[in-house]
Amino acid sequence: MAKAHAQPARGTRDFLPLDVRRRSYVTGIIREVFERYGFEPLETPALERLDALLGKYGDEGDQLLFKVLLRGQPLVEGIRNAAEHIAAAGNLVEGRSGVTAPRAEPLLSDLGLRYDLTVPLARVYAAHQGTLPAVFKRYQIQPVWRADTPGKGRFREFFQCDVDVIGSSSLLVEAEVTGAAAECMQRLGFSEFELRCNHRALLRALIEHAGIDPALEGSAITAIDKLDKIGRDGVGRELRERGVSAESEQTLLGLIGERAELAHIKHSLAGHEAGSRAIAELERVLALAQYTPAAAYLRFDATLARGLGYYTGCIFEIAVSDFAGSLGGGGRYDNLIGMFLGKQVPACGLALGLERLLVVMADRGMYPAELSQLDVLVAAADPARADDALLLAQRLRAASVRVDLLPDATSPGKLRKQAEARGVAAAAWLEAEQRERCQVWTRADGQTQRDLTADALIDLISRTRPRAG
Repeated sequence: MAKAHAQPARGTRDFLPLDVRRRSYVTGIIREVFERYGFEPLETPALERLDALLGKYGDEGDQLLFKVLLRGQPLVEGIRNAAEHIAAAGNLVEGRSGVTAPRAEPLLSDLGLRYDLTVPLARVYAAHQGTLPAVFKRYQIQPVWRADTPGKGRFREFFQCDVDVIGSSSLLVEAEVTGAAAECMQRLGFSEFELRCNHRALLRALIEHAGIDPALEGSAITAIDKLDKIGRDGVGRELRERGVSAESEQTLLGLIGERAELAHIKHSLAGHEAGSRAIAELERVLALAQYTPAAAYLRFDATLARGLGYYTGCIFEIAVSDFAGSLGGGGRYDNLIGMFLGKQVPACGLALGLERLLVVMADRGMYPAELSQLDVLVAAADPARADDALLLAQRLRAASVRVDLLPDATSPGKLRKQAEARGVAAAAWLEAEQRERCQVWTRADGQTQRDLTADALIDLISRTRPRAG
């Protein structure tokens, strides 16, 4: 018999017990902060209608969607039906090989795995607006999927931790979401990080000021978004490849240089109505941040673009010095919900990338030494004491002690070695001659205490239990 592959699919991972404990530790802190800021929990399906996903993330984002084949018909029949439908609509183009291909999305797929948590939120708000508050604050911690190239901290399946506010144009919303994100970072142990901010309307104004054709705006923003990955020369080359003149490319990159100050850009765009309004909003957000945990971390960065197509106002990204890529990001997206609802609804949010946080925290050794691990291993040293071992384990559990009962009789030496290897604080065993008492070894001092009652064992564990955090 051929062996099946034991490794998970590329870009996905298995989470072993310590991994799960670490994830629970991080998400527990994030959830607690979000709820103190008044955000309500929400969950949505992994599968979304494909027409709800397409057209929201820009061309490159749409190409990273995982699509699900139609169900209930053989694949060959599905291809034939799709081709007939497209041909009937006159929707074929001829390629260089002479083979015809559809212009639009083939009908082989009608569902996709969610790419982020923002578009599903917009759909939920459009479907349930009558039952939701006028200003809806929600948080969501769930996995998303992207058909991306895997790398360090970059996966095809990963969790996002989102906070969003729907229904308000007030810039207090930007202060709330950046403040909550900054407090999460602080509570997780990050003392040095940057919360970078920019404004989509300011980027549009700069692109216009540089003389770039408005039709190339999306391409220009996509290129700028890669500045931290491919550098200024790489972005300049990509801008030219996308049809931007060398003169316009130089003007634009000169305005958004790495050390560009908001005051300098403000002077350059004097008289540009939309650009001046965007700068005023940025100045207001930076001022409001002084009242929140984001005060020491929020700064203007003219190079920040964020490639997703739905942003309309302030945009944000969280970065640390020893990781290439962001640990979170977001911004205002006042037009997205209108795609589902038919009217504009203001919205703003920010997402923390759980997977990247976990990678950086592991590299830095930022996790507590003990993360809700077991308190004690219990076993019978004599097979005749198995019933008593079960009874002891249940008495300890009733007292909120975390117990792993070993099902087979185990010698004290092996039990101690197993507790040491697994990082368990104590090991207790029952020998043949003592009906009501047990022997207990504690990892902290490597000593064995004999003839303890269950109550004495409970007291010992309560005094020596490691505290997480």
